[in-house]
Amino acid sequence: MVWTAAQLAAQLNAELHGNDAVQLHRVDGLERADAHTLTFIRDAEYGRRWAQSNAGAALVSRAAYKSAKLTPGEGRALIVVDDADAAMAQLLEQLAPPIHAPMGLDAAAQIDPTAKLAPDVRVGACAVIGPGSVVGPGTVVHAGVVIGARVRIGNACVLHARVVIEDRCVLGDRVELHAGVVIGADGFGLRPAPDGHGVVKVRHIGHVELGDDVEIGTNSCVDRGKFGATRIGAGTKIDNLVQIAHNVQIGRSCVICGCSGIGGSTTVADGVTIGGHVGIADNLTIGEGARLGAKSGVMHDVPAGETWLGYPAQPAKLTMRMFASLRRLARGDMSRDT
Repeated sequence: MVWTAAQLAAQLNAELHGNDAVQLHRVDGLERADAHTLTFIRDAEYGRRWAQSNAGAALVSRAAYKSAKLTPGEGRALIVVDDADAAMAQLLEQLAPPIHAPMGLDAAAQIDPTAKLAPDVRVGACAVIGPGSVVGPGTVVHAGVVIGARVRIGNACVLHARVVIEDRCVLGDRVELHAGVVIGADGFGLRPAPDGHGVVKVRHIGHVELGDDVEIGTNSCVDRGKFGATRIGAGTKIDNLVQIAHNVQIGRSCVICGCSGIGGSTTVADGVTIGGHVGIADNLTIGEGARLGAKSGVMHDVPAGETWLGYPAQPAKLTMRMFASLRRLARGDMSRDT
């Protein structure tokens, strides 16, 4: 797409400063921008880089525009909006290239005769749909997807290449599973062998339930319950390489960043944010709206609304005081050594 600054400002109902005729052919960061690039400035720190950038125009958050006292510069434009991140997300939605989807039912797909597919379901090459499974209207099943027996999939879902959904799992409407996601694998349950040599596997016979509008990133796994369901609530978004163990209960509208792991039978309430590479022990409760900082090791229940971080994780203010004390101690040690 090719925009002028004036067209963009009108589309976003934004305030325009500078050259309204500058043509914009692409979107990129401040450091990689050229004269026909639209970039964005979310805060004053980014605003200070504007003068050195070659970008033709920038979406600027109103607060950053005022605090950094930005001026467009010769031949350039500033498009001022309430929230530059939100405005850029709106534009990227328009620019995103469509993902190639299969047409109809590929001849190389294997669909059990007892499976029930809505008339407009699309299934790619080498996909497998097992006996008794139901797939709702508008759902797209890409190449190599494996759907087990008696699976129920809602409307307008998208299952990307090589997703695996094991027997009896349930997906709501508009669920999107990215490449390599596994839903319903056996839980990691082990007991010492009676003779004291090795371990004995505990079979898991439950299933997984995903609510409406859940999205799960590439190569993440959600294990089936030992009995009953592992559940992920409506609107929750999960990043790549995340492990959700057996019988975990995750609420609505949670955000879980990459490489995190949640131990078995833990409950995560609505609206929780979990940073990258967080580990949560089993049988814990993470309260509504809690926030867990990146790389935290959570070994205790976290109350609703609190921010915890560190290893072991503790309330953020306490952890930061501990870090500050360690820095002061280190400086004191070094001064004595010299």
